[in-house]
Amino acid sequence: MTAPLNRKIRWGVIGYARIAQLNVIPAILSATNSELHAIASRDETKLTEARQRFNPAKTYAGYEALLRDPEIDAVYIPLPNAHHREWTIRAAEHGKPILCEKPLGLNAAEVRDMIAACTANQVTLMEAFMYRYTDRVAKVIEVIRSGVLGEIKFINASFRFPLDRPNSIKWNPALGGGALYDVGCYPINFIGLIADEMAGRPGSGIARPESVSAECVHERGIDVSFSGLLRYSSGLVATAQCGFNTQKRVCAEIIGTKGLLEIPETYFDNAGPLTLITGEDRREISVAQSDRYRAEIEDFADAIIQKRPPKFGLAETLRNAEVTDRLFAAVLPKR
Repeated sequence: MTAPLNRKIRWGVIGYARIAQLNVIPAILSATNSELHAIASRDETKLTEARQRFNPAKTYAGYEALLRDPEIDAVYIPLPNAHHREWTIRAAEHGKPILCEKPLGLNAAEVRDMIAACTANQVTLMEAFMYRYTDRVAKVIEVIRSGVLGEIKFINASFRFPLDRPNSIKWNPALGGGALYDVGCYPINFIGLIADEMAGRPGSGIARPESVSAECVHERGIDVSFSGLLRYSSGLVATAQCGFNTQKRVCAEIIGTKGLLEIPETYFDNAGPLTLITGEDRREISVAQSDRYRAEIEDFADAIIQKRPPKFGLAETLRNAEVTDRLFAAVLPKR
């Protein structure tokens, strides 16, 4: 299926999840090259709310029925993590390009299956790492490429928040719950982004740690706190930290031989400065407010229209899954 170049991409949303309601469906509605065509949910109460709130052209009580709709050009999948593989593959078999929430799969084997299905059916697939579409990330890359930090030796990246919704699927191990899947994937991706830049291969997914170690705390069958240590052959050491059991903390720092870059609110799209420290000098680098979800939707839709890859590629997605596998393996003997 190839969308004509003279009309908007018509989206189908598989699952009326919280992130779809609050962020992605509004982004589809505001995007210049997209329109909301259909929403599918197995919960009739949710479908009623979806009709009242967003007024899609169609709603479906089953996911397969949405995939059979010939008017849908692309699908967005915000289902629980454990269902990503099944419905991504089914969407690919129906010829639908897929934007799927992170983590794309529960492990690297799932990710490879999903990529293979999309390749075989010649459809575009992207993991929904919306933070990569912010001015904050663009400014971080500018600083890295400027060389002002010198040789980068250490990265620390954290994403923690108190998960105070007792019925959240994030607590359910059978659905792919846990902190590393939910928010730890962001620090891992961010570290990989910088490591690829250091290797002179931006976006390639080529930089992989030569060794990893990890510690975690388990409650209710999931990891509620996870800390990983990654060491690269370049000499870079990085820590990735995440959790559901503390005060919110979202930040990163990149430390080199000549300077330090502090990145608050690393994965968000609000305005607010980065802080660059070189020797005794300290200066702020302004960051403009972005609309990360809209930018993500517009890039993916344009990629379909222009028959090009989206800006965030599958090589990084597969690398993220492989690193996550290694981190989980590092804590298995301790559980």
